[in-house]
Amino acid sequence: MAITAAILCLFFAAMNDLLFRAFARKPRSRGLFVSMVGMIWFGISLAGINLHPQWGPTLFWGCISGFFSAAGNLLLLESMTGLEAGVGSTLYRLNLVPAVLGAALLLGEKISLQQWLGIVLALGAVLAFFPWEEKREPADRSRAGWKIAFAMGVTASLMRAAMGLSYRYGFLHGADRTMVVAIDALFWIFGGILYARLREKSLVRPEKKVIGYSLLSGVFVTGIVVTMALSLQYGQASVVLPIAQMSFLLTAILGVFFLREKLGMRKLLALAAGTAAILLLSI
Repeated sequence: MAITAAILCLFFAAMNDLLFRAFARKPRSRGLFVSMVGMIWFGISLAGINLHPQWGPTLFWGCISGFFSAAGNLLLLESMTGLEAGVGSTLYRLNLVPAVLGAALLLGEKISLQQWLGIVLALGAVLAFFPWEEKREPADRSRAGWKIAFAMGVTASLMRAAMGLSYRYGFLHGADRTMVVAIDALFWIFGGILYARLREKSLVRPEKKVIGYSLLSGVFVTGIVVTMALSLQYGQASVVLPIAQMSFLLTAILGVFFLREKLGMRKLLALAAGTAAILLLSI
């Protein structure tokens, strides 16, 4: 059950990253998209919500994790305006690096020799993706240059790590899991609306394609949350988390077939280093 759930989580995450990239290739409202995804997510999360949590820690850590979750995914969407799906997905999934370092500093967890090696490999994967040359490849940069998009991707990864650490710390201090997830969805809803109004300077009726993307992404995001919870309930984190984090490999492969993205030697080496890093960081 645990391995099956982790593989399903990998699939949902890969498909959602690919969908993010497909959505970001054209000038559409990222804010409204995130808001509608949050609505679907919130509606589904109501089915299993705990109405009698410890409200203090639940609200506090729900708001902190909700901010990092919504802001991180908005940045991921913006970064994919200028990054290929495989690149953006890999940067985002390497959030295990700051998560491991944060766990050592904030939670007192020890970093093993294998994990230090994983951190080095992860940094190597990120550096391999960095646009050292000024060559303008590929295509669509209507809203940001490659380097700005890269910085957004790295920042999104840091925010994802902060969200994970706030989950871990919050749950250890009495925050209710079901209610925290629902609060996160609310941050997507209202954070997306706020982003559309302030950043995009518009709050118009979404196009049919935006609604379609949102419905599909809402299903994928809910699938990620549910299968991750199942995999952690029935299996060891050190086994199921690396499987789920491998989604960037499938995203990169799907990007080649469906979005006609290139898969050069440097990207292959970066993907291999990222895979090794995630395995070592999870030991």
